[in-house]
Amino acid sequence: MDDEFAKLIRRINPPRVIVDNGACGHATFIQVDSVNKHEILLEIVQVLSDLNLNVTKAYISSDAGWFMDVFYVTDNEGKKITDEETLGYIQKTLETEIYILNSMKSSASLIPSKDHTSTTIELTGNDRPGLLSELSAVLADMGCNVINAEIWTHNARAATVIHITDRSTGHAIEDPDRLSTIKELLFNVMKGDSDFKTPSARMFVSTSRETHTDRRLHQMLLADRDFERHNDKFSMEPHVTVLDCSDRDYTVVTIRCLDRPKLLFDTVCCLTDMEYVVFHGTVITGRLEAYQEYYIRHVDGFPISSEAEQQRVMECLEAAIERRTTQGVELEVITEDRFGVLSEITRIIRENGLSIKRAEIRRNGGKAKDRFIVSDAMGNGVVDPKTMEMVQ
Repeated sequence: MDDEFAKLIRRINPPRVIVDNGACGHATFIQVDSVNKHEILLEIVQVLSDLNLNVTKAYISSDAGWFMDVFYVTDNEGKKITDEETLGYIQKTLETEIYILNSMKSSASLIPSKDHTSTTIELTGNDRPGLLSELSAVLADMGCNVINAEIWTHNARAATVIHITDRSTGHAIEDPDRLSTIKELLFNVMKGDSDFKTPSARMFVSTSRETHTDRRLHQMLLADRDFERHNDKFSMEPHVTVLDCSDRDYTVVTIRCLDRPKLLFDTVCCLTDMEYVVFHGTVITGRLEAYQEYYIRHVDGFPISSEAEQQRVMECLEAAIERRTTQGVELEVITEDRFGVLSEITRIIRENGLSIKRAEIRRNGGKAKDRFIVSDAMGNGVVDPKTMEMVQ
């Protein structure tokens, strides 16, 4: 009965999105009002992140069953969004995604798949130089065409989501025996010679829904406990505090760090996947530094009750922020797409003594557009210019 009443309330009160360029002199104003539902904040921030919008300020409030948030956003050049078609698309996308979420019982991390014809591979394991080269070589040997992929590394761990098709058919690989062989070979690559941790390999054939890649990579590294420090390598760690606010029955989280794109998504994603709910929040960015403050409770309605859990939240938020701040040199490769081209590119990078710390692999319209963040074999972000010339 309660569920049917909740559905009635959502139908009576559809989400309302206001996109306005007159409310602020330097940013586009976005206001979202909706019936509150778990993960709705992440869904909205995820849409803004996917549209490559930078959030300069935000005010979050979700008490009493109603969600009321305000965002001030700019484009990648720090300017207002002036294109009318883009403004309309932002409003329509937010309204659609919120409506879908309010109609679903499943997680907001699941979004309608645009392509049902690929096989998705998820892998986590120890990071090491040449890892992506070995993975792409195995896939090429098995007749798998990589159409999209993303790899993140952090704190000696690596996670990757790879979308592949069969070379001969151009469709998903569904043969169980072949999938089992591919999984075994990739598992052995991820395992390598190290006994530091047991790697994990997960594979599935995409259906009518697929996971949001960035969120999935966060989830995989969180599950792999990449927040546990094994060295003092990160000299510019974000400053995170977690304090009890007993008079208001909340836990207060504050974050100070260098500002960068998608920062808000990364922190909200982390809190959501740790099963915390943001009831109130403030986000302010300056020329360099970002400040975020959240009043949170666990999904069971209680604030954090132990120092150990406070410490864990701090460590996990620090890790979520650091995953996108890999130090290194950016290398972009744009070429004609052909079978095995990723294996060739990554082999050249490996043979020149470079290690891939992050990678975005895209195939579209017959073009291969790959972006790599590379370091030397020791993990140093400063790479000899002569080495980069040889790679190019």
